[in-house]
Amino acid sequence: MKNLFKLLLLVAFTLVSCQDDDTNFGAITAPSNLVVSATVLGTDAANPAGDGSGMVSFTASADNALNYRFEFGDNRNESAASGQVMHRYVEQGVNTYTVVVVATGTGGASTSTTVEVSVFSAFADDEALQLLTGGSSKTWYWAAAEGGHLGVGPNFGNGAAEDNFAAYYMAAPFEKNGTAESQCLYQDQLVFSLDNGSLKYELLNMGQTYFNVDYESVTGGTNGYDFCYDFDTSGVKDVTLSPTDSFVPDVDSRKTSMLFSDGGFMSYYIGSSDYEILSITENRLYVRSIPGSNSDLAWYHIFSTDDPNNMGGGGGGGNSSNFNTLVFEDDFNVDGAPDPSVWTYDIGVGGAGWGNNEQQYYTSNSSNVIVDNGSLKITARREPTNGSDFSSARIKTENLYEFTYGRVEARAKLPTGGGTWPAIWTLGANFDTVSWPACGELDVMEHIGNNQDVIYGTAHYPGNSGGNANGSNITVPGVSNDFHIYEMEWTDTQITWSVDGTVFHTLANDSSLPFNSDFFFIMNVAMGGNFGGAIDPAFTESTMEVDYIRLYQ
Repeated sequence: MKNLFKLLLLVAFTLVSCQDDDTNFGAITAPSNLVVSATVLGTDAANPAGDGSGMVSFTASADNALNYRFEFGDNRNESAASGQVMHRYVEQGVNTYTVVVVATGTGGASTSTTVEVSVFSAFADDEALQLLTGGSSKTWYWAAAEGGHLGVGPNFGNGAAEDNFAAYYMAAPFEKNGTAESQCLYQDQLVFSLDNGSLKYELLNMGQTYFNVDYESVTGGTNGYDFCYDFDTSGVKDVTLSPTDSFVPDVDSRKTSMLFSDGGFMSYYIGSSDYEILSITENRLYVRSIPGSNSDLAWYHIFSTDDPNNMGGGGGGGNSSNFNTLVFEDDFNVDGAPDPSVWTYDIGVGGAGWGNNEQQYYTSNSSNVIVDNGSLKITARREPTNGSDFSSARIKTENLYEFTYGRVEARAKLPTGGGTWPAIWTLGANFDTVSWPACGELDVMEHIGNNQDVIYGTAHYPGNSGGNANGSNITVPGVSNDFHIYEMEWTDTQITWSVDGTVFHTLANDSSLPFNSDFFFIMNVAMGGNFGGAIDPAFTESTMEVDYIRLYQ
């Protein structure tokens, strides 16, 4: 039998509250003689940090203590009046954590101490990691067409059969569409990605979150029922995969949980950042979570890789689309040069700086353009290059992939710095015979560092080109800090531009315009020029990262 490794630490207490006794409320007494022990399970001479389970038993005692709070050093905490807790560490390998224990006495007076514990965790679920992210980045949506995509059931743990499904309530297909209080729900995009092996998560929900009524106070709301409130979810969260110890039978659960950092949550706000994966496939994710306010309940969510706003179900609640069949995509999953069967390069400075007095020299060098860690990276640099002061790259699908009509979708994070001018755009394939602007140009996304966070969507054609082009713009905070989805839908009657699902420009199309024949993709980062403007003297380099580009028809 393996021995238990026990670390017993007796420390002098630190008095946090030094108030005088208040006779109206009784004596205010801080705990004393605080003792904390940490026992790593499964230790022996060969495994001093444990057997890989990551389990540690903590025991705290102190004179005059009413409660103990344990801050485990891994962004999780727990309180226990008994002073006894069991905690599982899940970061792989042997790691040392500084655990803070706070003992609280009467009147809120407290004493604290710290203890270090080294523990080995061998938990891993590489298959779940792959399925969540597709190996790089994957976007999940509510499986709105599936009954029970949102539901709630009991969490009593008494062996009842209802503990493993939404026995109390299951949403009907597209139930949350069409009403003001809930229609924001199906807009949400849950993006899981890998960053140097670490699991990351971002909730893109265009500023509104569907709140459970028990948590509307978080927003200051007083409706008294579930409601879509303005709530900022921007920012990338860390996700830790760990084994779960829920009441759900093994046969009904993967027994892997996702813990989101910094209050992250999976679209519907229930005061929880911990979700048990019941099942996961390439295109379906089924999770269970216990709300923060009621441990007798369990909420169930079903997600899909299919965007419900492209299904039309129940009258729609978001942006409908004429195009739902994926016909082209590059997810940039193979490291190295861009796929030569799809992409080629523009090289040089072009006439008059590609017609815009730009200052860069375009190359095919890996320092300027490379696929790395799941994204295309185009980097503009301040470096002498063939007579120019800057180098960059411009890639295109000319003569390799050309198309007429469709919905273009690109997920990208943009460079920053005065003078930078990144663009994801399309050009008429007949430009070499009819010239520009007669060939037509449709800019899915443009941004200039001299007007940070303003995104432009533009059409160029005879009578409306250059500074007189037909376009508009939208302010999107954080375009150089976070990935956003840039979209253009092009039909024979209308062209529409949007960011993260928010439409900001439309153009009526007809046979008089050059937007009814083949175009090809171009992606580049220019420097300066007529639109990019003055280049910051302190600029050295900056990168546009493209997670994917897709075309639906």
